[in-house]
Amino acid sequence: MAGTLYASGALAAPSVYPTGVTRYDPAKAFNSYVLFTGGDNIAHLIDMNGNSVHEWKDAASHSTLIDPALTGGKLGHVLVTLELTDGKGTDLIPGQINRRVSKTIGELDWDGNAVWRFGDKAPGGAAQQHHDWARLPNGNTAVLANWVHPVKGFKPKPVIDDVVYEVNPAGEVVWKWVASEHLNEFGFSPAESKLVRNSAIADVFHTNNLKPVGPNRWYAAGDKRFAPENLLFDARNANFIAIIDRHSGKIVWRLGPHYPATSEENHPRNVPRPVDQISGQHDAHIIPEGLPGAGNLLVFDNQGVAGYPPAVVPRTGGSRILEIDPIQNQIVWQYTAEDSGSPAWSFRSTNISSARRLPNGNTLIDEGQNGRFFQISKDGEIVWEYVNPYPKQGRDSLTGKPTSSPAVYRAQPVPYSWVPAGTPHSENPVAAPETAKAKPAS
Repeated sequence: MAGTLYASGALAAPSVYPTGVTRYDPAKAFNSYVLFTGGDNIAHLIDMNGNSVHEWKDAASHSTLIDPALTGGKLGHVLVTLELTDGKGTDLIPGQINRRVSKTIGELDWDGNAVWRFGDKAPGGAAQQHHDWARLPNGNTAVLANWVHPVKGFKPKPVIDDVVYEVNPAGEVVWKWVASEHLNEFGFSPAESKLVRNSAIADVFHTNNLKPVGPNRWYAAGDKRFAPENLLFDARNANFIAIIDRHSGKIVWRLGPHYPATSEENHPRNVPRPVDQISGQHDAHIIPEGLPGAGNLLVFDNQGVAGYPPAVVPRTGGSRILEIDPIQNQIVWQYTAEDSGSPAWSFRSTNISSARRLPNGNTLIDEGQNGRFFQISKDGEIVWEYVNPYPKQGRDSLTGKPTSSPAVYRAQPVPYSWVPAGTPHSENPVAAPETAKAKPAS
């Protein structure tokens, strides 16, 4: 049931707006649960009417569901942050004295019991996981983490480097990949590499996503770059998407950091077409087998600030969802607010956010900064919409005034089969409010 949220931090939004489910057409939507972590540090599993049907408490970071095929058939397991620790003075936010980083991450079962942990055996005694992780088919876990250390030739001292750990069930690191060691593979020119090394911020790459490539038609046709065990990631600040060869550690496929520019006057919408200016992307992944568009790359193109030098993006444009053929590097489908009959700027999140393809061809989108989830049909019709009612309450680091942010990093569709039997769900239609008509002055 919709409520009301009083917010001061949402982008391009009124100070008061409805929360919960604002529209829902059960006949056109793909009906499922949705998993996300709210600003209350609780992982919420909601149904299509916005009812919170299950919660995992103290999930201090982005919750990620685990496929029951990787848990021996056990249902309802998630990966979450279990404990935080002092970030030792290094922060991603200018002006903020300190930050909290993950000390221990783990797997929780349906009842909230920690059945696996990682942290005390991590380098430095803390996981420092951020943004993403994934349970692998071999039972190990791929963990995206920070490694704060001096890097030769880099101006920031220290660098907030990105590292990928493969961790076994005993909590031991069995494989490691370090981003700064592969700078010359990221596609930068000598002048651009110099900009990276002389970055004004320590978080030079800001990798925000990590996924196994997974089974796909490209590998089945003989393209070894897309081996299922390889790892796909995207780097927001460095503005590229890439695949790591799991055996050599080399970058074997890459999109960016160079893209043809767009402008206010020329922001193309025809598809298919060559990939144009992406900026500050999130949640890049290969669409899994069995879903419409399988094998293509799906990415939330924030159109935020990113790149060395910073990309030029339309000032009045919004964010985009792009489906890309990774062999031809062509956009084969896209979504902007214009596809729903609204101005482009009305769908915009300059950071965080996600997009996931659904079995009926719809796409679930998290407009992260505004905490708005919505499901669209292939032609852009909004068939379900939900606004996060669990904001993060805090205080402005400079003024000390109270703040409230509905932001949600990621929203994940969850099939009904993922939960234990008897878990409730409802599918009652919700009519969107009619736009009020202005009354003439008397």
